[in-house]
Amino acid sequence: MNRRICFAVLLVILVAGLAGGAKVDGIQLHSSSHGTGPETVILVHGWTCDESTWDAQVPVLSKHYRVITLDLPGHGRSGAPKDGKFSMDLFARAVEAVRAEAGTDKIVLVGHSMGAPVIRQYARLYPKHVVALVAVDGPLDLRGFGEAFKPPSVSGPDGLKAREGMIRGMFTPQTPPALQQKILDMMLKAPEATAVGAMSAMFDPALRKTDVTPMPALTIWAGTNPQLPNAEELKKVLPHYSQTQVAGTGHFVMMEKPDEFNQLVESFVDGLK
Repeated sequence: MNRRICFAVLLVILVAGLAGGAKVDGIQLHSSSHGTGPETVILVHGWTCDESTWDAQVPVLSKHYRVITLDLPGHGRSGAPKDGKFSMDLFARAVEAVRAEAGTDKIVLVGHSMGAPVIRQYARLYPKHVVALVAVDGPLDLRGFGEAFKPPSVSGPDGLKAREGMIRGMFTPQTPPALQQKILDMMLKAPEATAVGAMSAMFDPALRKTDVTPMPALTIWAGTNPQLPNAEELKKVLPHYSQTQVAGTGHFVMMEKPDEFNQLVESFVDGLK
């Protein structure tokens, strides 16, 4: 009887979620694992966000897949680099540390906003582990950001105000006020060092490469995009690329229309079999 109880408790823990303890460059990483499906999906949040952006995905996707979320270095409950240096390589290696700790070999990566260049950088560094990429209103291809592009300033006396203005610009009139406040609270909680360092890392000119990423890739765009990127141009670097759009959503597609978003992800992942 006791053995049955122990087994039942273990099963509940596995399904409900386990907290991880991976590290990268000595930085303690926070991560969570849910579900026990044959496929593993790792969800990567965006700039100054944390794993809670996926709260509407985890309970649904974990019914079919193993779902892992994490806080990138400097974000949420993860530690920050002592030297203050952020990069897409650091973020990608953080994802790899979490994958390795989870003991899963092949993964589907889903990245929101800044998470999109993070997952493409991961695919560059660790291609043998990547089954496919899903970007959520974020760029997998940074070639369009020319030398003249300068990321917005988010530091100094007006830094917090500038960040708030940027975040409010991510919403639509249909974004529920409670959801707007939740996102504002989450993103403005991030330290200025994270906001500045991650912004700089995201638009590092070294990422504007023409190398080919051969895995299947899907972008789920927000409804606020008036015109989607030229898919044929993206196929020069992502030959198995497709894209779709969720009408009536702002930047946080997965939080604003979670049912539609979850169905798109499930359909894509199941189509990979």
